Amino acid sequence: MAASILCGRTMLCRTFKGISCSKTLLSANSRSGLLLQTASYNPKPLKLNLREPYIPAKDSEKTPEWQKTARYDRKLFGRYGSAAGIDPASLWPSHEQLDKIIAEENEWHPPLAVLLKNIQAKEEEATKKRLEKEKLIADNMAKMPKMMADWRAQKQETKKKIREAKARRAKLLVEARECFGSTVDPRNKKFMEMVENLEKDEKKKKKLIKRQQRDERVTGSVTPPEASS
Repeated sequence: MAASILCGRTMLCRTFKGISCSKTLLSANSRSGLLLQTASYNPKPLKLNLREPYIPAKDSEKTPEWQKTARYDRKLFGRYGSAAGIDPASLWPSHEQLDKIIAEENEWHPPLAVLLKNIQAKEEEATKKRLEKEKLIADNMAKMPKMMADWRAQKQETKKKIREAKARRAKLLVEARECFGSTVDPRNKKFMEMVENLEKDEKKKKKLIKRQQRDERVTGSVTPPEASS
């Protein structure tokens, strides 16, 4: 039994060895065949006329439009020279094109004197703006104490007006409660109307007092002729 198993394993190993050897031979044969095919490749030569220049026929419909332009003519003349059969005078830009080229060069590549002049003008403009800003800051700083004093006075005046308004409102409420009673609701419509009427009367009295004071100042400034003599 053991001898039969050992014989089977031996035959199996020999079979695997034979398969691997055949694969090696096939791969070696395919590589050699590829090398032989590459070595035997002989491409056909390109049918190019390198002796005579290619000059496209501008009258032909088969010639592309880009080969009929002046730019392509300049390219042919630069490559083949007089053999291109192109008049060099036709390659020179016209007066309009030359003026345009000069204008573009002056715009994008100005002379050194123009560049220096532009730099100087920019520096002068920057200096002018800086001096104006410094002057404005100095003037505002000089006005700062007076502005602060005016702001404080205005703030005090506003607070004073608020206090006076509160005191006047409280006084009017007291007068209204004397009429309606102390238990009246401040949100009562009649109570609110009465307070508004009292406020209007108070404003009228103030206006009348201011008008009388103004009239007194006017009459006091005008002296009679007897007193002046």
